[in-house]
Amino acid sequence: MQKWVAQPSKATIVIVHGAFEHGGRYEALAKQFQADGFSVIHGDLPGQGHTVGKAGHIRSFDQYISTVEAWLQEAGTEQPVFLLGHSMGGTIVMRTMETLKPEVSGVILSSPAAGILNGAGKPLEAVSRVLDKVMPTLRVKSPMKPEMVTRNQDMIEKDLQDTLILDKVSVRWYHEFRRAIKAAFKDVSEFPNVPLLVMQAEEDQMVDVDKTKEWFNLVDTSEKNYKQWPSLYHEIYNEPEWKDVYQYTLDFINRQL
Repeated sequence: MQKWVAQPSKATIVIVHGAFEHGGRYEALAKQFQADGFSVIHGDLPGQGHTVGKAGHIRSFDQYISTVEAWLQEAGTEQPVFLLGHSMGGTIVMRTMETLKPEVSGVILSSPAAGILNGAGKPLEAVSRVLDKVMPTLRVKSPMKPEMVTRNQDMIEKDLQDTLILDKVSVRWYHEFRRAIKAAFKDVSEFPNVPLLVMQAEEDQMVDVDKTKEWFNLVDTSEKNYKQWPSLYHEIYNEPEWKDVYQYTLDFINRQL
């Protein structure tokens, strides 16, 4: 876990990264928040980055929720806390809010995985359900390629050299992810009355844009905002237009403060 402390600090932002990646990919975003007076906490999720254990594997999605709970405890209660999740990190934040209902001042979801594109076909899906029971740690090739998540050529080149980005995930990981998405819809009524900002890349090749809208429309909160970014790919904070995305995020946070 990394902590970037601003002096003085207006609030703490807890960042939850997505599938295949790691917390270190958010250092530039964390530094920008810090420069604008916000402390930031981020880290590696189980099975990713520098964490101990089999890479690309989890026993249960609850491991992710417990990790975020620990980060929130580190953030403390002395100042406002905002929870920001990207992609699968968005799914983790959804489930964290629905199950733990932590005291936060706002939730920000960046291209959240309310539906997965490029999933297993029906024959492979059937086989994988069997493997989930008998060989859950079996790892399969990830469909993700850097050019699918951003149009930023510098970031693409950097990702191609990043040895911490996963190229394989386990059968159990895949099914726990799918089960968590279903649970996020099933328990949407449990989402607490917390200000919510959902930002979705319009040209997303990783998650289903329509499913993001569907989940957003089901959430019942006093304040919720949906922003779809034209032409942007999945990783909106890494796109050439990231400054616009960042400013939109900052405006939402400052309104809550």
